[in-house]
Amino acid sequence: MVHWTTFGKDILWKNKILEQISSEKSVLDLACGTGILTRQIAAKIPQAKIIGVDITSTYLQVARQKSISNKNISFIDGDAEKLSLDRKFDCITSSYLPKYCSSEILVKICFDHLNDGGKIVLHDFIYPTNKFVQKLWNLYFKVLLMVGIFIPSWNDVFEKLPCLIRSSNWVKECERAMKNYGLKTNVQKLTWGCSSIVTGTKTV
Repeated sequence: MVHWTTFGKDILWKNKILEQISSEKSVLDLACGTGILTRQIAAKIPQAKIIGVDITSTYLQVARQKSISNKNISFIDGDAEKLSLDRKFDCITSSYLPKYCSSEILVKICFDHLNDGGKIVLHDFIYPTNKFVQKLWNLYFKVLLMVGIFIPSWNDVFEKLPCLIRSSNWVKECERAMKNYGLKTNVQKLTWGCSSIVTGTKTV
């Protein structure tokens, strides 16, 4: 499902997230799902301690099964907007979560769990601003909706996701919230403006 809804660009987008990570000793991956990004982070910085958090227990079961060989990963069942861990991290990542959250709450949770000098890396879909790309984007999701007729378990996502992406203003809201906490921010658009990464660094 992720492959189809991201126009086959999920691998590229995750690689762009990984580019934001270098030598951190601890990473918190919010809304980790089945741990795809979490394991990629672990492979890039095997010396780091990594915690994945997700609210869906069935996803975490899969994540734990697929991460048995990753001794530096642990998983926690939790809500990203209510998280309160007794530790801080050098980097906090999240992919495909921001559009579902209150930006103010999400950034506050991240800030409270971030070490000095640490970085927040948030990634999600955005609705493209280019009119031609918008037409292609709209057409693509109409095609997916027709495909969803033959895959009932995916149909609900194909139907609701485009409306959510169009209505979300998470990039500006997260960037504003990060600046309010004194973070140094950067916004990177990907794939003709169909996705974005917002980073916030907690300067010492």
